[in-house]
This record gives sequence, structure tokens and C-alpha cells, in this order.
Amino acid sequence: MLFVVIVNLLSNLNLMSKNIEEIDQVVIKFAGDSGDGMQLTGTQFSNTAAFIGNDLATFPDFPAEIRAPQGTVAGVSGFKIQFGSNRIFSPGDEADVLIAMNPAALLANIDWIRDNGTIIVDSDNFKIKDFEKAGYETNPLEDGTLAGYNVIEAPITKLTKDSVADCDIENKFRSRSKNMFALGIVYWLFSRPLNITEDYLDAKFGKVPEIAKANKQALKAGYNYALTVELLPSSYKVKAATLPKGKYRSIMGNEATAWGLMAASERAKLDIFLGTYPITPASDILHELSKYKNFNIVTLQAEDEIAGICSSIGASFAGSLAITSTSGPGLALKGEAIGLAMMTELPIVVIDVQRGGPSTGLPTKTEQSDLLQAVYGRNGESPVIVLAASTPSNCFDYAYMAAKLAVEHMTPVILLTDGFIANGAEPWKIKSVSEMPDIQPALAKEGEADWSPYARTEDKLNRTWAKPGMKGLEHRIGGLEKQAVTGNVSYDPNNHEEMVKVRAEKVKKVADFLPNLEVNGSDDADLLVVGWGGTYGGLHTAVSAMLAEGKSVAHAHFNYINPLPKNTAEVFSKFKKIVVCELNNGQFVKLLQSELPQFDYLQYNKIQGLPFSKGQLITEFNNLLEA
Repeated sequence: MLFVVIVNLLSNLNLMSKNIEEIDQVVIKFAGDSGDGMQLTGTQFSNTAAFIGNDLATFPDFPAEIRAPQGTVAGVSGFKIQFGSNRIFSPGDEADVLIAMNPAALLANIDWIRDNGTIIVDSDNFKIKDFEKAGYETNPLEDGTLAGYNVIEAPITKLTKDSVADCDIENKFRSRSKNMFALGIVYWLFSRPLNITEDYLDAKFGKVPEIAKANKQALKAGYNYALTVELLPSSYKVKAATLPKGKYRSIMGNEATAWGLMAASERAKLDIFLGTYPITPASDILHELSKYKNFNIVTLQAEDEIAGICSSIGASFAGSLAITSTSGPGLALKGEAIGLAMMTELPIVVIDVQRGGPSTGLPTKTEQSDLLQAVYGRNGESPVIVLAASTPSNCFDYAYMAAKLAVEHMTPVILLTDGFIANGAEPWKIKSVSEMPDIQPALAKEGEADWSPYARTEDKLNRTWAKPGMKGLEHRIGGLEKQAVTGNVSYDPNNHEEMVKVRAEKVKKVADFLPNLEVNGSDDADLLVVGWGGTYGGLHTAVSAMLAEGKSVAHAHFNYINPLPKNTAEVFSKFKKIVVCELNNGQFVKLLQSELPQFDYLQYNKIQGLPFSKGQLITEFNNLLEA
């Protein structure tokens, strides 16, 4: 109780002074047991950084098990954030500051802390039994393991209990707020205000004010502990980044995907129907869309993946903006139904948040493992449009574009994101729906003379969309081959060949409506770095650093996969070497070799459930330049 009084007095009277050093950017890693609240802690720090005006990028990293054995490396949950006063495109490589709540968190992250970095540990959890669970044979705080680091041993658990002594909560819950105590330490270290997190806690625990009170007191206690015991000779200030003018908020990729779909439904004047089945890491799209029933959004949690997409196909036939969401294993189950939507030429958006595979694979780890499945993974000749988002915030833009292309070209569109950008966050400049490209669904006109269900437009080769109940536009759809124009069932071999080719040509013609591929760097550089999807941040950061050093390198990144941008061959022809970088074993390379075989492609691949690091990429690119 005395501790609480003292730290609150110090906070309110601001009796202590401190040195403040200004720095450009910082990487912080919060790590602890699965139950220690590291994801919440990292998210709150991210929200505060975004509110202040820093640019940032985050990387949540957590185990697949709901509750792995406590105190073990398998149960470590982490959250990394890079924030700064300049543009940030990746969560960074080595952390400047590690907050390790137990020995397992330290062991899991020790190789990812820069030399002379700061490590803050909860000394209350560094006991003999904790070392044994983590796999340490000796105390890492005493055996020289942490030589070369600035180590801060803080009794976080004990001080947290002291700080909430006057709160009316059960004794077993008194240490639950230790993540807020740790957050308070880091807030002091980087001169962050407490009020944003305090407001969040009041809102989250509005019905249980004693819990809100306990968390807020632990937060203040951590801040004041860092202030009073002079953990470091100074704290640090990171100024706001210079970003284009506008209103910003921190947004996660899955959240941005849901909002992009909502924006598309407003622009297209179509109601949303989401038929889906929960699967990591895509489930948050369902959670987010289900909040907005007031926008005429219907969400159905179906009994399985097949029911999810089939219900969406029915909704599309009925005239809704139809969506289904999944990850790699679910995309495999949806394959036949995607072929049905392609055959009936009904618009549907299929969102695949990729994760490590095959089979159940690595449910909480990132990978670009589903590209070939998205492009080719159906029986028969079944081409569909394939897009890939590349950052958490532009998940909004490419979800919007996926919906636009689906309803204007009357075909399924697969949007690929991945666990890295789906769970990651960054500042997003809030957009007005009026700023987005126009969407003109290919709707048939009621009473249209001589209308036929599979008559096609000249520019897009798409059929028009007749909703049930439109007078004179009754028609048959299904999975059997259709006769050209009429849509009647046909087994004629020549008609089948014609329909196969026209469906493929329809997707190919989408390229006429796509933006050109752009290049960061000189058109005559010695090395072109090619990436797609969620590897953008790491590749852009590495190439930009090399360009600043005068290296002859450039970067081209693909968001449109099938079809490719029309100028792709023209871009590739200007470079001596092309290296394709992917978080898989070379799937985009195979696609490029098939589509553009006239070029030679080098490869750089990583299949570890982790994103590329800047250091790894720069080393590889320099080796290729010197070869």
C-alpha cells in the first residue's frame, strides 16, 4: 500500500527529472508465457505509437497450442514492433529492447537481440524450477550468457501484487496485471503517455471497474518504478513520422480486409454475405464483419469449409456481394465449389490467409504456401483471378479490388494474404468510400429484350448478372457444361472447347484493367528483386538501404498474380539478373517460368514460418551482385 502511495505521488507531482535522448527508430520485443498477455501489451504499445504519430510495423508471434506447457519455449508468445520518426516497412530484425517475462522467453529470443541491447526480465520468474522448464542448466543472469547486454532485473510480479493491494480482486488474480507493469516500464523508457491505454482499460473492463483499476495502477506503478530506480541513465523520444496529411489509425490486416469489403459493398450498392468456417489465421475476418449487421451484412458460421463457400455461391446467385474466408487447408476443401462458381460465372471473393503447410502444418506461422493452389488447384480448366495484398493496411485496397473485379468480370477472385500481414499492424490513412475506384456490377436489366444468360460483353467477355425475380430473365445455372449464349446443358465437344477457351480468355482480359507493374530503383540496375504479397516490407526495406549505398539494385513487387500486369515482360527485359524471393520453395518462380519462359530466374527462398529479415536479404543481394 505504501508503494502505491509513493509512486502515485511521484507521478502526480512529477518530482523526478530525466534525460531524454532523441532517436529515429526502435525495435521492441515483448515475450512471455502464452498467458502473460504479450499480444495485448504489444497491441497497446502499437496503438499508443500510432496515436502519437509514429510510423510502425508489428509482428505478433504466438504458439498454435491454446495453452502450451507453462514456462516452456513451446509456450512462448511474442510481439515485435518497430516504430520511428521515418517510414517503417517491416517489424525489424534484431530488437533493441527485449522484455522477457520468464527464462523460456529469454531463450527463445536471445539470438534476436542486437549487441549492447537492453533486456528487461521479471526476476521473480527466474528461479531454479523456471530454468529447468526452459531448458537452461544454469542461471542465465549469472553465467555470462547475457554478457554484452544491458540487463535490467525487475521484480515485476511482486511489485505488481503490491501495486494492486487496495483493489477488490481475488488473490490469485493479483499478478495478472504484470503485463501492464512491464508496459509501464517501456512507456517510461520511450516517453509514451499512459492515458491511451488507461482509456482502453476503462472501456474494456467497464463492467468490472476493479479490474480496470488494478490494470491502471499496475501500469502507473511500472512507469514510476522505472522513473524512481533509474533503470537507465536516460529515456528516449521518437518523434512523429512525416506522413501524408490525413486522419490515421493503427489497423491489422484482417481488420483492413473486412473494412475493404465493406467499402466495396457500399460503393457497389450490394449487401455482403460471408459464408465461412473458423480457421487460424483467418477467423478475425468473420469476427470483424459480424460486428456490422447495421450495414446489411449477413455472416454465417457454417458447419464446415464446403458449406461455407456453397452458401456464398447461393448468396451470389441471389445478388449479394458473396465472400468466403479460409486458410490453406480450407482452400483445398473449397476447390470443387470454386470451380462451380467459375463454371456458373458468379462473382465470389475467396480470401485465403496463408499459413505454414502442408496439411495442418504451422497454423500460427506465416508462409506463402498457397500460390500454386490458388492459381491451379481445381479440377479441369478452371482459371480464376488471383490477387495478393502486401501490407496490413493495403489489405483494405486489395479486398476492395477483389470485390470490384469479381462483380465487374463475373468470376471468382482469390485474395491471398498471410499470417504475417493479417495479424500485423501499421498506421492506415482512413479513406472515404468516395475516394475509391467506382464499382459497376455487371447487372442485367429487367425486361431486356433478347437477353441470354451467357451472352457476353465485348470488352470483358463477361456475362451479365440476373438476380432471381427479375422479370423475363429466368435462367438455369449449374456445374454441367453450358451451351454458349443460352446456358443450356451441352455435351457437344466443340462447344465444350469453345467455352473452356472463352472462360480462360475472360480472365486473361482482366489484365486490360490492371495497373502496370512499377519498379523501385533504376530501370537499368544490375539486379531486379522480385517479390509478391506479404514479403513487401522486408524486400522494400533491404533494397532501399542498398539504394542509399549506391548499389545497382531495384525492386518490383506483384499484387496481381493471375493475370500478371501487361508490362511484366517489358520490365523484366531491362535487367541483367532477376531474383525471385518467396516464403516457399519457389512457387512464383514456377508461374513466371510458365508465363514468361524467355527470362532466367534466380531464387531466394525461406520456409521457416518467419518473414524475411533485412540482414539476410542484403547479404544475399550483395552476393548476387558480386557473382
